[in-house]
Amino acid sequence: MEYRRLGDSDLTVSEIALGSWLTYGAGVEQDAARACLHAAFDAGINFIDTANVYGRGAAEQVLGELLADIPRDRYVLATKLFFPMTAEDKGLSSAQIEKQLDASLARLGVDYVDLYQCHRYDPETPLDETMEALTRAVEAGKARYVGFSEWTRAQIQASLDVPGAVKFVSSQPQYSMLWRRIEEAVIPVCEANGISQIVWSPLAQGVLTGKYRPGMPPPSDSRAADDRMNAFIGDLMSDSVLDAVQRLRPVADDAGLSMAQLALAWVLRQPGVASAIIGATRPQQVRDNAAAAGIRLDQPSLDAIDTILEGVTRG
Repeated sequence: MEYRRLGDSDLTVSEIALGSWLTYGAGVEQDAARACLHAAFDAGINFIDTANVYGRGAAEQVLGELLADIPRDRYVLATKLFFPMTAEDKGLSSAQIEKQLDASLARLGVDYVDLYQCHRYDPETPLDETMEALTRAVEAGKARYVGFSEWTRAQIQASLDVPGAVKFVSSQPQYSMLWRRIEEAVIPVCEANGISQIVWSPLAQGVLTGKYRPGMPPPSDSRAADDRMNAFIGDLMSDSVLDAVQRLRPVADDAGLSMAQLALAWVLRQPGVASAIIGATRPQQVRDNAAAAGIRLDQPSLDAIDTILEGVTRG
């Protein structure tokens, strides 16, 4: 495993992070989650990402139970808030930040999180109020650093302009070979201000592993075949996308990589990316994905990827 500094923080995170969206506490049983977590630690992964809304607290609860016997200084723990936990409990108001952070800490069984992230931008709460509440959370020692997910360049800049407020050190956007929208605006403003990317869905919900083939039903043990986990896979399953992905196989083979490793190495080619979040239902997936750390793709491989995926990428 290789490690990178997270923005202007003093956190060092593994290039591959273990996430819990749609998996732990939802589509994956606890024994399988435990096996995946142990495989992650064995592979050198030290970065664990979750959110209060994943399973309405269930993912945090499961992780809290699984991490209970792991020394706290062995892992970097990140969670988020914004999406509704109840009809009333949502957004980034001062009251919600205090309430939801305390609830997350209780479920996770820890005194602090290393990274507390705004899961989306809240247009109904003044940004000054949000930033002041996040600053208090850091000053109270409940969060070491703060980040955001899926904010625009203008929103990021506005947060930086709030006087006296804690500064974000991370951005968590969707980013993959198939989804490149952050490259034009988000990455530049972040790089100029010491904010790293922690990218989610680098495998495009498993599509970039090549396990889904055009014109064929998804494998029975895959995310796309599981109604508990396939709600967001959408048009990634179109034949045009799946056909293009299959044409990446020779590129991966020539590099001596699995399809997943190729996709992860592609996002990690960006110096502004600190870590790529993977989801896993089996320990072998963790081990295979972790092996992508440290891989550097050559320019012919990068050029071939762009040519093959032309017309099916977004961004």
